[in-house]
Amino acid sequence: QVQLEESGGGLVQPGGSLRLSCKASRSISAIITMVGWYRQDPGKQRDLIAGITGDGRITYADSVKGRFTISKENAKNTVYLQMNNLKPEDTAVYYCNFQYLSSGTNYWGQGTQVTVSS
Repeated sequence: QVQLEESGGGLVQPGGSLRLSCKASRSISAIITMVGWYRQDPGKQRDLIAGITGDGRITYADSVKGRFTISKENAKNTVYLQMNNLKPEDTAVYYCNFQYLSSGTNYWGQGTQVTVSS
């Protein structure tokens, strides 16, 4: 079992920035793991927007490339999502996910609301 603790959501104006944090109860440095950030609008599916593997490989959704940056601190078992130049369409609940790539077993955080509005 892996527990994930998310923080950093909130209300921000368009063009503003937020940083989300996801602290895992297990090591995130193993090559067989990936921690990702997903987001979900009401009534829609949960989509991957950024992910980082244990050995540092990174992937982004096209919608956030150039604006969002995912990073991690292995010593703290924490993954960050720096979100810049936020847009109203970035409004969603953001979820952290921890996955074992070999088996597909994965765990979810409780979600944190991000609202971009003037």
